[in-house]
Amino acid sequence: MRLSTRVILFIATFGYLHTQGQTFSTGFASGDSFSGKVLLYLSKESKSPKDDMPGVFSFPCFAIDVKNVKPGQRVIFDDAAACYPVVLSDIERGTYYAQVVWDRNKGGRAIGDSPGNIYNKAVVVSITKDRAKSFDIVCSEVIKEPAFTETQFVKELRAPSALLSAFYKRTTSVNAAVILPKDYYNQPNRKFPVLYWISGYGGDYHRYSGRKITSDPIDTTECIRVFLDGNCPGGHCVYANSENNGPWGDALTKELIPLVEKNYRTNAARLLTGHSSGGWTVLWLQTHYPKVFNACWSSSPDPVDFRSFQQIDLYSEKNMYYAKDSTMHMVGTVAGSYPWISSKTMCSMEHVIYRGEQMHSFNFVFSTRNPDGSPRSLWNDATGEIDPVTLEHWKNYDISFYLRANWQQIKPDLQGKIRVSVGNQDNFLLNYAVRLLDGEMKKVDAGFVFEYYPGDHFTVSTPEYRSAGYRFLEQKYNELGIKN
Repeated sequence: MRLSTRVILFIATFGYLHTQGQTFSTGFASGDSFSGKVLLYLSKESKSPKDDMPGVFSFPCFAIDVKNVKPGQRVIFDDAAACYPVVLSDIERGTYYAQVVWDRNKGGRAIGDSPGNIYNKAVVVSITKDRAKSFDIVCSEVIKEPAFTETQFVKELRAPSALLSAFYKRTTSVNAAVILPKDYYNQPNRKFPVLYWISGYGGDYHRYSGRKITSDPIDTTECIRVFLDGNCPGGHCVYANSENNGPWGDALTKELIPLVEKNYRTNAARLLTGHSSGGWTVLWLQTHYPKVFNACWSSSPDPVDFRSFQQIDLYSEKNMYYAKDSTMHMVGTVAGSYPWISSKTMCSMEHVIYRGEQMHSFNFVFSTRNPDGSPRSLWNDATGEIDPVTLEHWKNYDISFYLRANWQQIKPDLQGKIRVSVGNQDNFLLNYAVRLLDGEMKKVDAGFVFEYYPGDHFTVSTPEYRSAGYRFLEQKYNELGIKN
């Protein structure tokens, strides 16, 4: 996705060029020359608008493309910048917190906290009726690579990936937090099953840095937990091989898992669990690598049947923003009923904040790649119209379609290995796709377990909910007959 814009460069000491309408000028204090995207975030409420999630929070944002900008030079945000919700001169008057980020795109997910990116601490600006006024922002801060502090039972694992390094053309690794069980050291001859625990969108394995904890058991069975967050420049990689993110599934199964089993005392069991985007991930991994993993419990997965992509039937509807009756499609609700986030708002904001965010994360995984290296969008950003050519490629990632089309071939490796649970009031309407998948799997007698609970995406995970999921995984583990 390319943002067509006019960029004006000038040396700060030469003064500002006169332009019609509200403008922001910005530069960075030191470092190498910069080519790429520069983003301007404004918010009346948030003191750090670069860290707010588009769609969940609605705020003015702007982006421009620049080339070979040197320290001390300035670039201009004006009415030619990509924008949400309106061009810069037309935003609501008032006092805003303002931040600029120069996106070097060195591997982090969210632009606002990607290591290596240059930014400014938020400044307060007052936008008045004086449309000729210009604001200048100098960026002198650089986002640092987060450190991981290991403890006795919590370790960092960084698996060098030849596969991903070749794709990104820079050194890349698959990273995880490894959490050891309480008896790991006092039973030195014992081997443990591994539970690969995959975060939802926006999780970060660094959350376990410095934590003095041990691994929770799989119901009653002690295990090694490997916490994966899935973060990549395009959003959540969901550990699926894709044209835009690269071979994350192969990197996980061929590079990280062998390193786990080399460095820690594991037995032959590999189990999976995850919630939300992590829930979709474990279904993808279990169905596409059925000989690698023994069983999975998927919790509130992202859309698993594209006939209900957050209640949009991608195969029969023509627009991501508007339903056939012209009402707006919602991608976020309160308790599954009351509108919260529209598809149009989220996609329009992400048109500006062009990578690392939720809706475009789907494009990065499911879509083909444009000649300029960007993912081909399923929808037209201006109108919401669905592109049938891109949809045909998305179909490859429709888990329900894959299972229906391939069940007889994969049945011996998948029969009875999957459990899916979800809240009946899911905020993101994910329960509807789960019910479609449930119906299809009953038709082929797949032996999958589907369970529905009161609660939404965030409140469904009660002790009873978790216990049922872990009991299923323990049962599947016991069926393997592995002796420690």
